[in-house]
Amino acid sequence: SRLLSLAFALSRFSHFLHGPYPATHFGPKACILPNPTSVMHIQDPASQRLTWNKPPVNVLVIRKIRDESLVEPFKELCHFLVEEKGMLVFVERRVVADVSLTTDETFATIRKQLCTFREGYDDISHCIDLIICLGGDGTLLYASSLFQGSVPPVMAFHLGSLGFLTPFKFESYKTEVAKVFEGNAAITLRSRLKVKVVKDMLQRTGQPGQQQYQGSGGQGQVLNEVVVDRGPSSYLSNVDLYLDGRLITSVQGDGVIVSTPTGSTAYAAAAGASMIHPNVPAIMVTPICPHSLSFRPIVVPAGVELMITLSPDARNTCWVSFDGRKRQEISHGDCIKITTSCYPVPSICCHDLVYDWFESLAQCLHWNVRKKQARLADDVSDSSDTEN
Repeated sequence: SRLLSLAFALSRFSHFLHGPYPATHFGPKACILPNPTSVMHIQDPASQRLTWNKPPVNVLVIRKIRDESLVEPFKELCHFLVEEKGMLVFVERRVVADVSLTTDETFATIRKQLCTFREGYDDISHCIDLIICLGGDGTLLYASSLFQGSVPPVMAFHLGSLGFLTPFKFESYKTEVAKVFEGNAAITLRSRLKVKVVKDMLQRTGQPGQQQYQGSGGQGQVLNEVVVDRGPSSYLSNVDLYLDGRLITSVQGDGVIVSTPTGSTAYAAAAGASMIHPNVPAIMVTPICPHSLSFRPIVVPAGVELMITLSPDARNTCWVSFDGRKRQEISHGDCIKITTSCYPVPSICCHDLVYDWFESLAQCLHWNVRKKQARLADDVSDSSDTEN
């Protein structure tokens, strides 16, 4: 069993990030029909703190590959975890197979103590206590893909190009990692999407029935977004969008993006969507270059199920990808079902979940950067204040 569990220590705050619990009585005689089965208790995000039931032992280190600048930080971190902290470190086999590591005699002792695995072959999901990422946002997306159920806490160091999801600076890695091992760190629960791709076997084999593809892109957890696009075809994509079984619209354009709040600052932002804080429970639907002047991005409740199919009169197939991976073709009769997963990614904050997000907006996306307006000189009066 996993040594770690997440506990949310309640603290005293002057305000809460979630709004107050809404009143259920309206006027003297009206109220909401009581339904005990639908009650959901949501803890205030500001009070979400990481704690350990038992000290962490197994640490997964994910390093951005094909980046020589990360070899030295990787070796430093592994030496610190193995020699100074006594941790059992897991790394992907192709990472330790790097020539710069295999030929380094000073790293040979540490390399022999590393536990290796291969994606798609070895299941490490039940033996990892903590994940440490070295690189950019892609390392966090990759970490999410390795855990299709419960995800260990993720500590991400900014050593990539953008780093919106990686708040920690590597220069102080020993101090920061030691703090996490001690517990009581702020965390952001980044919701994921649970996705199922159901294939219509009648269209493919001539035999009636449906097949739900498992594993390779058939069902999985998505941290950023599900993208449905027209692929190599020159025609517009034409897909129908259902919400809880009801057709709400048809998307005619280059495609559609279904994203989490975390993904709202990725492809969805480039397509004109609003940016949503990761603690807001929601799913965002954003069209890609729609052939309509009135098709604006929308935000729907996190609990709904979205379904995307090819429209009956679509001229071509469409393609779907999950966090930019496992791209596959969608034909007539196939469908993609999307809803919010119950397995979020617990991302450890450098400061707190509000400061980190706005810091990323400012530093990575240069949100609302503008030259400051100069103040008026003291002897210049506003024209609206001109005396009569």
